[in-house]
Amino acid sequence: MTCALPSVRTPPTVPPVSRGGDDDARCLGVDIGGTSIKYAVVDPVRGATVGPVRRVPTPDPATPAAVVAVLRGVLEKLEGAPGPGGPLTGVGVGVPAIIDHGIARSAAHLDDSWIGTDARELLAVGLGREVAVLNDADAAGLAEVRFGAARGAAGTVLVITLGTGIGSALFLDGELIPNSEFGHVWLDGRDVDGWAGASARMVEALDWPAYTDRLQRYLSHLERLISPDLIVLGGGISERHQDFLPHLRLRARVAPAQLRNAAGIVGAGRQAHLGVVRASSLAGAR
Repeated sequence: MTCALPSVRTPPTVPPVSRGGDDDARCLGVDIGGTSIKYAVVDPVRGATVGPVRRVPTPDPATPAAVVAVLRGVLEKLEGAPGPGGPLTGVGVGVPAIIDHGIARSAAHLDDSWIGTDARELLAVGLGREVAVLNDADAAGLAEVRFGAARGAAGTVLVITLGTGIGSALFLDGELIPNSEFGHVWLDGRDVDGWAGASARMVEALDWPAYTDRLQRYLSHLERLISPDLIVLGGGISERHQDFLPHLRLRARVAPAQLRNAAGIVGAGRQAHLGVVRASSLAGAR
């Protein structure tokens, strides 16, 4: 019998904030959640937000048209603000859905009308900008692998985001395996999304020991499935990682997301930047 060892943790790090500059690459990073849409201007080279992370309520119902209207208002407000301002080169959007070559194949915490929608085309037309669309947890994972707690990590890395529900991003030697859905595995006859997500702690008024027990059972189950070398825990609850993370007992090394709740924003913004660079390269080659 193998005994579980105390998880090894990295020290908490406050997400970097860049002051920006006229010559900096600047994109809009968006993280669509079931409760709110978080956004910020992103410096995709440094892996930092330029200015604060802001929120607007997620529309109800969160149809594609309603979300596009909200994001159009956000974009206009940011580009019309005094200061450095100016046009943002691209928009990256993390969506709580399976995204298959730009097309939404599921809709967790969004209106079901997203399913089958070409989200990339819809947003590009609606915003008049180069747009990258990807699963929200994949976006957070890409930021943590490039700039955060999983930077330089070899082997199997699992990034779990704990928020209204649970998202996951899976990496092998730094390469993303997109659209993993480990936030929807079944455990003890239930979907863990609504049972071990951070919102469950609030809805059910769980104290930290009770919630940590749920998280322990969930993560132990994932260890049996994929044997990760590193687990990074992100989402809004990562701001309070000291209340639960030291009490987890897993074979894998466990670390809080270094970019905290901004990881999805930074990852989406960087993907938009890479799309702009690719488009410019193709245009230059013609």
